[in-house]
Amino acid sequence: MNNWLRHHWQSFGLTLRRLARNPVATLLNVTVIGVALALPLGGYMLLQNLGRVAGQLPGNPHVSLFLARDAGKNDIAALEASLKQIPGVRALRFISREQALEGLKRSENLSDVIAALQTNPLPDAFVLETVGGVAEMEKLEGQLRALPKVAHVQLDSAWVQRLDALLKLGRTAVLILATLLACGLVAVTFNTIRLQILTQKDEIEVSKLIGATDAFIRRPFFHLGLVQGVLGGVAALGIVYVCMHILNRSILGLAQLYGSDFRLSFFDLPDCLALLTFAAVLGWLGAYMSVSRHLAGIEPR
Repeated sequence: MNNWLRHHWQSFGLTLRRLARNPVATLLNVTVIGVALALPLGGYMLLQNLGRVAGQLPGNPHVSLFLARDAGKNDIAALEASLKQIPGVRALRFISREQALEGLKRSENLSDVIAALQTNPLPDAFVLETVGGVAEMEKLEGQLRALPKVAHVQLDSAWVQRLDALLKLGRTAVLILATLLACGLVAVTFNTIRLQILTQKDEIEVSKLIGATDAFIRRPFFHLGLVQGVLGGVAALGIVYVCMHILNRSILGLAQLYGSDFRLSFFDLPDCLALLTFAAVLGWLGAYMSVSRHLAGIEPR
């Protein structure tokens, strides 16, 4: 076990020295990997922050319940008692047709139109504050429509559905982009390891002649893929962090116009570690594919 760990440590040190001997090539490879990872990572960060904002929006949507024109006081009282018994209704408020008309009269754009009316065309209404998501509201809508003297039920869940659909679309787009760029990252590592194998062809042949095993020869290339992946992940985090600060300067000014202190927040430590692990796995995968493809053809003559 100690020999195995010592061999890995020596191989890892050799990998770092090789990277240090070619700083320009190493920097270019890490930059390519970092940019490839930063694109979906930045999209994920934006979606994460948008989801946080959506969670801060009012969590109790409202339902407007418009009554039939012939609904009397007894009907309204009976309907109010029925509404209070429905589990999904958190609170309710009755708005008479006279109150609704007075509210419209106070509107500058509609005051002339309202003054010209001979009769009040508005119905009595209940405004319900509900609990639950879109699915619960749609189920509640069916219950409300079945109540007597209810002419129309209007949900304000449209914005919730649109926001949810946009977030789902964004997550799908980020997933597709991440998959495509992950394939590109594997291809970059594959090509880098292939060049390393071709450069060290003579050294590999000599190692095999003196009895080196395939596992011993492959080990430095696997470490190279891992190290490049991790460095690319660090570069991606740095790129996203810098871009976040640049965007926050503009976002802060816009948020202040709406009386908000919203700004983009960066990933927490578990997310950063998950990204570095993912990048390391992709780097190792590219190295494994390249070594399996090219190393087998190198045999001592």
